[in-house]
Amino acid sequence: MATIKRFEDLEIWQDARKLSKEIILISKNTELNRDFKLKAQIKDSSGSVMDNIAEGFERNGNSEFRQFLSIAKGSAGETRSQLYRVFDNEYINEVHLNHLVLECEKLSIKIHNFITYLNKNDFKGTKFIG
Repeated sequence: MATIKRFEDLEIWQDARKLSKEIILISKNTELNRDFKLKAQIKDSSGSVMDNIAEGFERNGNSEFRQFLSIAKGSAGETRSQLYRVFDNEYINEVHLNHLVLECEKLSIKIHNFITYLNKNDFKGTKFIG
């Protein structure tokens, strides 16, 4: 694996950003834009996934990085739960729900796998992958 020097190079961060962007589009282009509380919650939780990956990476320690990845994984689950509320309020259809739930699940698996990888290695500093 190549050395990752920036969190923007991490596939899990890139995937989290795509998910967050999809949530932003839903919040702008559907009736969710009028449900201020749910809109804020789902935008916050989806943004938290990418932000915690970035923050953990920038902490310069493997242990802290794993902790922030765990928080990011939790936020992906929170986003997935909120997507059902978005669907139940009829802001998105079932096809869109299923697509986004699958994206959340795939992202959670990737984050879990990355945590497992880090658990098996004792990297120090900003270069987590060697």
